[in-house]
Amino acid sequence: MTLRTATPRLSEIHAPVRERLDSVVDEIRRIVASDFVPVDEVNHYLLKLRGKLFRPGLVLLCDELEGRRHRAAETLAAITELVHLATLVHDDAVDHSVLRRGMPTVNALWSHQVAIIMGDYLYSRSIIEITRLGDLEPIRVIAAAANAMTVGEMRQLVSHDALGFGEDDYYRLIDSKTASLMSAACELGALTGAPAHRGALARYGRELGHAFQIADDLLDYTADSGVTGKPSGLDLREHKVTLPLIAVLPRLAPADRAGVDALFRDAEPAGEAVAEVVELVARHGGLEYARERAAEAAQRAYDALEGLPEGPALESLRDSIAYAVERRR
Repeated sequence: MTLRTATPRLSEIHAPVRERLDSVVDEIRRIVASDFVPVDEVNHYLLKLRGKLFRPGLVLLCDELEGRRHRAAETLAAITELVHLATLVHDDAVDHSVLRRGMPTVNALWSHQVAIIMGDYLYSRSIIEITRLGDLEPIRVIAAAANAMTVGEMRQLVSHDALGFGEDDYYRLIDSKTASLMSAACELGALTGAPAHRGALARYGRELGHAFQIADDLLDYTADSGVTGKPSGLDLREHKVTLPLIAVLPRLAPADRAGVDALFRDAEPAGEAVAEVVELVARHGGLEYARERAAEAAQRAYDALEGLPEGPALESLRDSIAYAVERRR
């Protein structure tokens, strides 16, 4: 695999489908619209929280792989983003997070109850829209992804021994919580535009999701709050164990391990304690280990695209791999 020397901008990746993404945003607004004022008020705020449309972009790029465009793909792209957004709203409520992308979460502005209800609303509106397409296969794909994400969240919630969370546990978790929806996004696009390549694109999306999440977990150790929109070291503050820490735990000296144990016993660890563990992980090679695992997943994603029709859509799918691994936010 030859990744670009400069990280591609998402605007470059989305160039082949830029106008269609505008239609996806319109679809999102149409799908979530409600004449019940409390719901509509939260929806209006949620649309400000929506991300960079990375997953909807994958749907559209896979749809265009064979050089054709299908209107249903825009609805499927909107549904994919809404399922993703519903998951984030629920996750923030479960984690009692107060910030998402630098903005207050729904649970912080309203309540945890409102956040759970609104996540359910987004899910249910998505199901209503996908059934209107009259095809069972997209329903199977998105339902399987939603189920996997739910199981992943429960797996994380009931993991009482955080520091006993091993590398295999970590991969199972990110496969459920992140890779499942990216795989679904690519498979949904294949259903409309490239059915002969459905399996390859689903594999691509899954490996891309692994690379994306490992890189995201690295950002928690390397980026400051001005870049991520959340405090650096937030995973550690919330006692979440990700790959960089998992990699170094077995080889820590007793004194260093004691510092990690103390942080995880502290309900509200101080910034200094978090910074010490961040430095410890970097010094013992945890960041480099995670980068290597992200690169391996990126290579598998690249390999999954081998033999697919060349063109702007395939080039953007390749660039999406570099974006996932090298992005700084």
